[in-house]
Amino acid sequence: MLLDLAYPPVCLNCDAPTSTPDVLCAICFKALRPITAPLCPVMGLPFEVSLGPDLLSAEAIADPPPFGRARAAVLYNEVARTLVSRLKYGDRPELARFCARLIAGAGHELWMGDPILVPIPLHPARQRERRYNQSGELAQALGKLTGLDVDADLVRRIRKTRQQVGLSGDGRQRNVAGAFAVHPDMLVRSRGRRIVLVDDVYTTGATTKAVTRTLLKAGAEAVDVVSFARVVIGAELPI
Repeated sequence: MLLDLAYPPVCLNCDAPTSTPDVLCAICFKALRPITAPLCPVMGLPFEVSLGPDLLSAEAIADPPPFGRARAAVLYNEVARTLVSRLKYGDRPELARFCARLIAGAGHELWMGDPILVPIPLHPARQRERRYNQSGELAQALGKLTGLDVDADLVRRIRKTRQQVGLSGDGRQRNVAGAFAVHPDMLVRSRGRRIVLVDDVYTTGATTKAVTRTLLKAGAEAVDVVSFARVVIGAELPI
């Protein structure tokens, strides 16, 4: 194509030339750390060895989440951080297509039963600043890959919270407490279907847990969570 001749495709992470657009070069792709089985059936945290299909992680036992299952495509490392940063702050919404392809595989268990994909919302003021919601871009790309419906208006952020980066776990929870509300017609729009929340990075889960509790309180049947990257304590990078 003429566009490829004028703007040849490059790696989404290091800008090295690639044969096709919206991909990583072989070196950067190898640097990604996919999260695969064995893992905690609730939190999606990877285990070093298989300990049985029903064994829960310490996190799931000590602090059971309000959602049913969480899944993420990759560990949060240098390459994942660059992709998320460019998607989130770098005006690069097209990166969502690559990330969604990995999420589609990682979350394959969650697509059964025709759930609704719902992105974690941004406050309208912040979305105007960034021009788009990165979680919304991920959800739309994921919907095209899975054939699932996307409802970006089912949940809205009613309070402009500060950035979560740098806050402690407790600070993150306080920051998002009471920050979300559901659409007045949530029950009609969802029609009893399970909801899968879509986000870019799962860190402590404070935001996704707050949104989940808001949905459940409003009558949602069940909620699961998918993200592109997952922060795992002791592995890769903090956030």
